[in-house]
Amino acid sequence: MNTNKKSSTSFLVQGSILAVASIISRIIGLIYRIPLTAIIGNKGNDYYGCAFEIYNILLIISSYSLPLAVSKLVSAGLSVGRKKNVYRILKCALLFALGSGTLAACILFFGAEYITGTIMKTPYSIFAVKILIPVLIVVAVLGVMRGFFQGLGTMMPSAMSQILEQIVNAIVSVWAAYVLYSYGTKVGAVLGNPENYAAAYGAAGGTLGTAAGAVTALIFVAFVLTIYLKVFRQQMKREHHSKVDSYSYIFKILLITIIPVLLSTTIYNCNAILDQAIFKNIANLQGYSTNDISEWNGIYTGKYKTLINVPISIASSLAASCVPALTAAYTNGDQEKVRSQINTAIRFIMVIAFPCAVGMGVLASPILQLLFHDSSELAAAMLQLGAVSILFFSLSTLSNGLLQGINRMHEPVKNALIALVLHIGLLIGLMYGFHLNIYAVVYANAFFGLLMCVLNAYSVKKYSGYKQEWKRTFLIPGLSAVVMGAAVWGVYKLTLYLFRVNALATVISILVGVCVYAVVLLLLHGMTEEEIRKFPKGYLLVRIAKKMHLLH
Repeated sequence: MNTNKKSSTSFLVQGSILAVASIISRIIGLIYRIPLTAIIGNKGNDYYGCAFEIYNILLIISSYSLPLAVSKLVSAGLSVGRKKNVYRILKCALLFALGSGTLAACILFFGAEYITGTIMKTPYSIFAVKILIPVLIVVAVLGVMRGFFQGLGTMMPSAMSQILEQIVNAIVSVWAAYVLYSYGTKVGAVLGNPENYAAAYGAAGGTLGTAAGAVTALIFVAFVLTIYLKVFRQQMKREHHSKVDSYSYIFKILLITIIPVLLSTTIYNCNAILDQAIFKNIANLQGYSTNDISEWNGIYTGKYKTLINVPISIASSLAASCVPALTAAYTNGDQEKVRSQINTAIRFIMVIAFPCAVGMGVLASPILQLLFHDSSELAAAMLQLGAVSILFFSLSTLSNGLLQGINRMHEPVKNALIALVLHIGLLIGLMYGFHLNIYAVVYANAFFGLLMCVLNAYSVKKYSGYKQEWKRTFLIPGLSAVVMGAAVWGVYKLTLYLFRVNALATVISILVGVCVYAVVLLLLHGMTEEEIRKFPKGYLLVRIAKKMHLLH
């Protein structure tokens, strides 16, 4: 039992390291999107968002599954003491990444104009798309290296490279967007369309930051890997009787591992690009102006999705950290440890997702005003209606990782396909039947996340024997978040009335909300002392809670 506790604590700490890095990266991403949005506007955000949806789907197809697959194979190899084989897995994966990344880059190079103009109905995003072509190769190789370290059970190289990548991305994006926006204005003046060309070139500046960040992260992780491999090779020399698989066999296993993950992540994530394509094509047929469509989608991708993706990134990080630990426990036949880690992961993510969803819904307009100087009803309504997506996508993202960790690779594929088909049907129905325009995308997206939660929960229960505990996982965090939401709204209104400064009122209400949520959660016994100790700085948190008589 002690081993289980230690393992659970270790994976949670490693998950927390990656989660903290993701939060920092997202916050940096959020901060730089503020001046970027101010420079390129909603129309530029539309072009920028469109470019990234195209890039993301090709990235997913070519290499998104590589970190998970590599971490899974490395973890399984190390659990049985086969370091020579692990080294071969790394080399095979790097070759695979170079090949798949290059193929994806070629597809985008030759198909960019058709995809942006004909399919996505956003021809001006072509400039941003072209800059992202070589990034597909860089990120593929980077993903393998990160997956290798995650398989070793250390998340620090991935975490540090994420933060470094985002810092460089932020600096270069804002600078390049400013420079290229001015240049685009001049080009557009000559061509008789300064507004669109300025926005298009500005969006290209934003993607230039992505390229610079990815290259910087690759250099950093490659440097760390080079140093580590010197030690790893010495350890390999002491391994005398270990079986080493052939390269062809490793490639085969790599493909077998990648394909299900690839299919599930592709289907799971392609809803975003399908949403854009369906929305723009139907909106065009319904007679909405191109300018309105571009503005609406710019708000959706540049503001709404940017905000809700911050908390969802925690789930992605925890899912990545779960897989090696779950794989090792599953490989060793320790079902008790498997169920314990599933429980820990779900509880952790729900404790975070509930207050984020409620807080984002309650403070939708104040947050948008604070970050983007956007007081429009449209943007606020999007965030209020779509805040519940944080819950659904946090849990569904995590449960994808849990299923992959227990070698049920095909389940997320099947579930994502069912959810995708029903989600598309709902989107088309809402647009044609109710004329909800961009709101249809928000509703359909939330519905997709909900379906994935339900279907994945059934699969996790079926294949792991895990029985979901409801009271402390969902009811208490949910009730605590509702109390927090009421407190946040009251504090915001009072502070705004007294000082007439939105920024001050928003910040104070968020800080009060964090304190209220923590207090109510502990008073309702939503977390035990033992569980809190598993968090980074858990012992310090326990001491503070005891001094406040919140723990006994």
